[in-house]
Amino acid sequence: MKANELVFKSSVNTIINNRMLRHAVSSQLDKFIYNRVVVEKTTDLPLADIKMFQFLSAILKTARINLDKGNVSPDILRKMIHVVVRGDLKVKRSQKIGDIQIKYKEKYKQYPPQFIVLSPTQVCNLNCLDCYASSDRTTNKSLPYNVVEKIMDDVYLMGRNFVVISGGEPFMYKSEGKTLLNIFEKYNDVFFLIYTNGTLITPDIAAKLAKLGNVTPAVSVEGFEEDTDNRRGKGVHEKILASFENLRQTGVPFGISVTATSKNVNILLSGKFYDYYFNELGASYMWQFQIMPIGRSKETFDLVVNPANRVKLYRIWEKLLSDKKYPVADFWNSGVLSGGCIAYGRWGGYLYIDWNGNIMPCVFVPYYVDNIIDLYKRGKTLGDALLTDFMKNGQKWHKKYFAGHKNGLMPCSIRDHYDNFRKNILTESAKGEDKEAEEILHSSEYYEFMKKYDKELEQLTDKIWENEYLKHEKKPIK
Repeated sequence: MKANELVFKSSVNTIINNRMLRHAVSSQLDKFIYNRVVVEKTTDLPLADIKMFQFLSAILKTARINLDKGNVSPDILRKMIHVVVRGDLKVKRSQKIGDIQIKYKEKYKQYPPQFIVLSPTQVCNLNCLDCYASSDRTTNKSLPYNVVEKIMDDVYLMGRNFVVISGGEPFMYKSEGKTLLNIFEKYNDVFFLIYTNGTLITPDIAAKLAKLGNVTPAVSVEGFEEDTDNRRGKGVHEKILASFENLRQTGVPFGISVTATSKNVNILLSGKFYDYYFNELGASYMWQFQIMPIGRSKETFDLVVNPANRVKLYRIWEKLLSDKKYPVADFWNSGVLSGGCIAYGRWGGYLYIDWNGNIMPCVFVPYYVDNIIDLYKRGKTLGDALLTDFMKNGQKWHKKYFAGHKNGLMPCSIRDHYDNFRKNILTESAKGEDKEAEEILHSSEYYEFMKKYDKELEQLTDKIWENEYLKHEKKPIK
């Protein structure tokens, strides 16, 4: 093990295990991360490196605070870190992870994506307005359990150990008498982040998650109680608070997932929102999304956060990282953390599989060429889905766009570059995930709305990108 890795591992262990030294060692580790992520890197975008340091520093600080408060169990955090960084997979213990990925590249002519997002069921106990997945309790669309197992085995073949679970409501999934808890237990060397509405995390479920130690729930909210109940149903926020208490009692780290709309954007521009969930309720991280006019919301353009407010959200995000030190990432405004769009199964990115088995570039790109069940019937694997022109077009666009240091505040291939998506990425062989996705391909109103939005956003963000990112100088060693 290299000296830097030993320093990092020793520091993390001390922070977890020794409360008396936790603060001092955290400060030293913060400096270590800064010098590694900012000073020693040789990228052309030092401000992006600084943002990454701030995000990692915020995770460190929040973990320390939640350990001090007893919101997070040292034992569970130790298990999670072990799963994330230990670098071996039980079915491939005889091979190094790097060797597995090289073997994958030899077969598929590219390195594997960093992770996958899997929605094994569309079933949900809620019926939220403008749900991107059009989920409800009346559907019976779910992947068979044996297919979910095969997908997880493909994750091993990629040399990966991180999977995101979405839905529908994942805790509603059931097939062949089994639930996702059986998957979490069987694949106990994989780290799972599960997006959930939070209403089904009972004391028993929280205790099972604690025992597993490889799962963190990201619970969806819309703002405070009134905002959440207005979109998700009366009494939902109260159930979410009960779930938070169950998770705190068992020491399971949890996060927040929030979708920005025109209705709640003012709340998300207020520091009180973040103080509430981080300081009062003990969240360990927060993911923000911005509503896409797809699914039930395809005609509700008025719900989309306008370009001016999106820029305001970006500025708030900057302050949350630098001043508040809250680990918040906005999947559009925080594209600089990931080197841009993470769709299309690119190296460092991901791909998405829904409850029908359709394989899509992203949760918010509702078009597919391959279906995982069909691939398995033909003796193929998930890696073969990345060989389509649709996936390759998206990867080529990303490489060209971000290698040229184009505006990283407009990272999304479909949301921020819709005209290009339709002309140069989407192929004739790609099919809509559902009726709504097909319908918008024939809507001139939709096309014009998206183009207008992108043009306005470009005018607002180009100067920020040029003046703040392209001209930023590196910072000295701490």
